[in-house]
Amino acid sequence: MPDVRLASSQGKWILLTTVLGSSMAMLDSTVVNVALPTIGRDLNASLSALQWTVNAYMLTLAGLILLGGSLGDHYGRRKIFVIGVVWFAAASLLCGLAPTDIVLIAARALQGVGGALLTPGSLALIQASFHPDDRAKAVGLWSGFGGIGAAVGPFLGGWLVDGPGWRWVFLLNVPLAVVCVPVALRHVPESRDKQSHGRFDVLGAVLGALSLALVTYALIEATNGSVVVAVTAVAGVAAGVAFVYVEKRRRDPMMPLDIFASRQFTAVNLVTLCVYAAFGGFFFLTALQLQVVVGYSALQAGTALLPTTALMLLFSARSGALADRIGPRIPLTVGPLLCAVAMLLMLRVGKDANYLYDVLPALVVMGAGMVTLVAPLTATVLASVDTDRAGLASGINNAAARAAGLIAVAALPLLAGMGPEAYRSADAFNAAFDRAMPLCAGVLVVGSILAFATVRRPPPDCTRAQCRVHGNVTSPPVEPGRGSTASSADRAA
Repeated sequence: MPDVRLASSQGKWILLTTVLGSSMAMLDSTVVNVALPTIGRDLNASLSALQWTVNAYMLTLAGLILLGGSLGDHYGRRKIFVIGVVWFAAASLLCGLAPTDIVLIAARALQGVGGALLTPGSLALIQASFHPDDRAKAVGLWSGFGGIGAAVGPFLGGWLVDGPGWRWVFLLNVPLAVVCVPVALRHVPESRDKQSHGRFDVLGAVLGALSLALVTYALIEATNGSVVVAVTAVAGVAAGVAFVYVEKRRRDPMMPLDIFASRQFTAVNLVTLCVYAAFGGFFFLTALQLQVVVGYSALQAGTALLPTTALMLLFSARSGALADRIGPRIPLTVGPLLCAVAMLLMLRVGKDANYLYDVLPALVVMGAGMVTLVAPLTATVLASVDTDRAGLASGINNAAARAAGLIAVAALPLLAGMGPEAYRSADAFNAAFDRAMPLCAGVLVVGSILAFATVRRPPPDCTRAQCRVHGNVTSPPVEPGRGSTASSADRAA
């Protein structure tokens, strides 16, 4: 049984290293958007290259995060966590030194691999190390500090872009890793899942990532209308079908399809796809809109986005408690509608937009909507499956959210009619932005209708989310496995 107490010096070191490790991945998911216009100008990149700068990271992270947790269970959570941190830092260094957009995109894909190794491990290490009496508090502190990191991410990214330069958005991860790795090796005990059999669904992970990659490529390059794009789209769908076939037939699948036998679990994941697709498109385009059209600096754009994540950080726990009392159906219906209203309010944000009267109201409503739905969504996912599958359910939901954002960033510029040089023209980008926001709002309305029609109150003895304090806008919070030690359910946490 793990026996490290939170008040001990070792407990504090464990908390520090897990917060540092997870913050590296979380910061990169929030700070890069505000750097995109500067990256584009510096590297003479097209809009599609900027899309790939975001999507290359999300692609490998979403495709491999379940496999990364399984590797930690078998080979040692600390070992895989440290490898992930070193890998992430090395890829970040390559991002910071990238001479071309092609090198940057490749390095971002490598970053996602590192993120897939360290992200599940950070929470699993807490679950496996701390005494059961301190575990919930440690998870809460980890989640809270992570939320603070996500909240300050856009501000920090803007400051770095306007100050030392966009490359420091990535180079900052190197000193964080230099601190994190020695602390982990010295103070964090190694742990494994003794029941892990060492059989990994590598084929499933490859097929899942390949399907996402091919579909993403087809969406981003669709304006070319070439035969290659059509073939890629068909191949992406075929890879997706093959992924489902492999997962159905495999003895130890990465994503057991029988988990979708729960109608509630399936329904809430469909809602997740809708809301996080809208969120991914919104934050990608809004960071560009504020700089390209409104004329903000990167720092101003990053600061402008703070209210949304700050509201989530302050009120997500209360929202989860409210959903426990009244059930998730109302929050999951009302939350997406509030976010849809926020996106329509963003139509007021143009060349002469005033922050207090135009930008801030939309972001406050957006934050209120996200506060309303994020914690109840996670709790409902966990309540829809058996307790011993909580980590797996959370990991699938987290991967679904990241995949939804990935597809949205690829598809939304196409649907809104953005040309490859749209972000270089304020008028062209503003016109496309005005077409994109109603599309995002429409997807949210679909999510709201799905929630109202399908989500029901869970039984009173269902699993509840521990990670209530939440500030990340790119994916739901993750949940560790239950029990006295970290279990195989942690592999998806």
